[in-house]
Amino acid sequence: MADAVNSSAAAFRCRVTLQPAGGVGDKVFPPTCAGAVYAIEQRQIFDVDGKNPQTKTCVVLDSVQAQANRMEEALQAALDAGKIKVPVLSVDFTGLGLLDEVGRVTSLEAPHRVADAILRDSLHEGIAFRKSDLGKQLDAASLQNATPLYQLCPTALVFGIWDSTGPKGGLGAKFQRALTSEIIGVNAQVGKKTSSRIDPLGMRAAAKVIKKDGTYELASDKAPGAVSPSEVNHGNIPPDISNGGATIDYADQIIVLSLPALRRLRFPVDGKVTAERDTAARTVLVALALTSAALAAESGFDLRSRCLLWPTGPLTWELLKTPGQEPEKHVITSEVAIALLNEAVGQAEKLGLKWHGDPITLKPAPNLIALLKRSQEIAASTTEPSGT
Repeated sequence: MADAVNSSAAAFRCRVTLQPAGGVGDKVFPPTCAGAVYAIEQRQIFDVDGKNPQTKTCVVLDSVQAQANRMEEALQAALDAGKIKVPVLSVDFTGLGLLDEVGRVTSLEAPHRVADAILRDSLHEGIAFRKSDLGKQLDAASLQNATPLYQLCPTALVFGIWDSTGPKGGLGAKFQRALTSEIIGVNAQVGKKTSSRIDPLGMRAAAKVIKKDGTYELASDKAPGAVSPSEVNHGNIPPDISNGGATIDYADQIIVLSLPALRRLRFPVDGKVTAERDTAARTVLVALALTSAALAAESGFDLRSRCLLWPTGPLTWELLKTPGQEPEKHVITSEVAIALLNEAVGQAEKLGLKWHGDPITLKPAPNLIALLKRSQEIAASTTEPSGT
C-alpha cells in the first residue's frame, strides 16, 4: 500500500455485481426522496469489456452518503466487538431521563462526524467541546495540517468533512471524500405496490369517536369533532395501488478510493513535516478505507425493507497504477484489511504520529438536553414528522 501511495497510482477501485436475494428479477425497493420519488436517471452502461455502451434507466439503491454511513457503522460494530482500534469521540446521553433513550452517539455515527452539531453542543470535562483544549485542535486542521483529524477522527479524512458548524462557520476546513461508494440498479422498471388493511374487529366508519388526551371516547354521530375510527387506527383500509419497487437487470456497486486526494494531506508533528511520515499516515488512511469497505460488505447488503442484495463475487480491488496497463487485482477480506491497518498504524507510531488512544466521552450540554427533551415530548404527543 505504501508503494501505491508513494507512486503516481490514481486509485483503488472495486466493482461488485449484485442480484436481489430473492433471485434474478425479484423486485427491490429503492430509497425514496422528497415527494416520495425514486432517484432515477439515464446512464451509459457498458458490457464487461467496457464496450457497447447503451443508455439505460438506472435507479439509485444506495447513495454515496448512505454508503459512507454504512461503512462507518461497520467500523463502529467492529470497534464495539474489539476487532479494531480506531479513535472516536462519543457523547453519552444515558441517565438524562429521556422519554426515548438515545444511549451514545459517536463520531462514527454522527452525520457530520467530528464536526457534527451533536458534538459541538456537548462538553468535554465541563467545557464546550470546541472551546476545550481537545476541540481547539480541530480549529487548526487543514490540508497542510491534517494531524489533528488523524489523531482524533481519521475517518473524517477518508469519508470527508466540512467543519461548517465550528467557530469558523462556512470558512471551516473542508476535506473531500477520498472514498466514495454507490449502488445503482441497472435497467430499472418501476412497478406497483398494493396496500390494504382488514380490521379483524370489523369497525365501521359510522361509529364515530372523539380524540381526547391521547386516547378517544365514543361519540354521537353529529357530535362536534367526531371522527372515523380510522383516525385512531381502527377500521379497514380499502385495497390501493400505487407506484412502488422496481425490477432491475442487476445492481452495481462502484467503490473508488482516490489516492491523489490523500496525497494532498500533510501530517506535521511539532511543526515539522517529513515525507516518510506523510506516507505512513496516508497508508493508514488507505488501510482504514479498505477495512471499512470490507467490513461493510461482509455485514451484508440489507439496505432496507425489501432491498436485500447478494454479491455475485468477492470484493476484488483493482489498483490503477500505470495508464494503459491492466490494473493489479487484490481480493481483500476484512481479516486481511485489519492486519494491514494494524501494521500501518504501528509504522506511523514509530514516526511519531499516534492515534488518540484513550476513550473520549463528552456530555451533552444543558441546552442540547433541553432541546432533545422538548423534541421527544412533541414527538410523543403528535404525529408530526421529525425535523419539520
